[in-house]
Amino acid sequence: MSIKFYAWWATRSNAVLTDALESIINIVAGAFALFSLIIAAKPKDLNHPYGHGKIEFISVGFEGALIALAGIGMICKGGYNFFFPQTIHQLDLGIWLTGLTGVVNFAMGWWLEKRGKKDHSVTLTGSGKHLQTDGYSSLGLLLGLALVWLTNLYVLDNILAIIFGMIILFTGYNLLRKSLAGIMDEADYQLITRLVEVMDRERQDNWIDIHNFRVIQYGASLHIDCHMTLPWYFDNRQSHQEIKVLEKLIEENCSAPVELFIHIDACTTEACRICQKQDCNVRASPTETRLPWTIDNIMENMPHKV
Repeated sequence: MSIKFYAWWATRSNAVLTDALESIINIVAGAFALFSLIIAAKPKDLNHPYGHGKIEFISVGFEGALIALAGIGMICKGGYNFFFPQTIHQLDLGIWLTGLTGVVNFAMGWWLEKRGKKDHSVTLTGSGKHLQTDGYSSLGLLLGLALVWLTNLYVLDNILAIIFGMIILFTGYNLLRKSLAGIMDEADYQLITRLVEVMDRERQDNWIDIHNFRVIQYGASLHIDCHMTLPWYFDNRQSHQEIKVLEKLIEENCSAPVELFIHIDACTTEACRICQKQDCNVRASPTETRLPWTIDNIMENMPHKV
């Protein structure tokens, strides 16, 4: 941040100022992200039975809001100097300093995103993507400053400030969108589709049906619940064994820690038409089809029928 503000002081470039202002956001958002990670790492307790991981989404939203405000400020500053221009100088120094900070930001962002994916942290991943965006922005800014330096068309500096302000505003919007999605428990259709494909491919004959399948993210952990239809004559021990098999299957195909709550339903005579269990002595009707599980029918809160 210090390097960027020195570059702005030396050049008086609005485009460089936009880059410097975003560094303030990086520091404030980074401090809040650190605080949220400390809270999210706390174990579950009586007041937070699902853990403290939701605070990571608040952290991402806070960062997104700050970034969006910075983008709006950059756009306004660039527009203001269309009417009240200011002198720009030492652009060659600004180019070198901008290039240096861009490389540093991108390297930090790459490492943070890699570590965030490893630790299943939306805060680290979000901060990493933000810093990588800074790196790309610095590259574009670098090319723009070089163009201003070569052409002496200083009005391009204001245009660059507005363009990068819009890019940063869009980045802030995406982070806000992700934050609200996590707080509102929006379904992760990509993850659910992958899990459903695995369950459908590896389904056991005793698993007559799975429905009301839901996945909620709490920080680095996933909470999954569903209804599972088993033969009505299974005792508790047999039902529990089928649940453990399904739990193991999901855990093996999910990189994040998983907590599963599974409700058992007893089969009815209507289920015989889709039941694949052939060694059933109480079957009311023959099997008619193998109903595939898809993201469209497995999330419905009702048993499947032909």
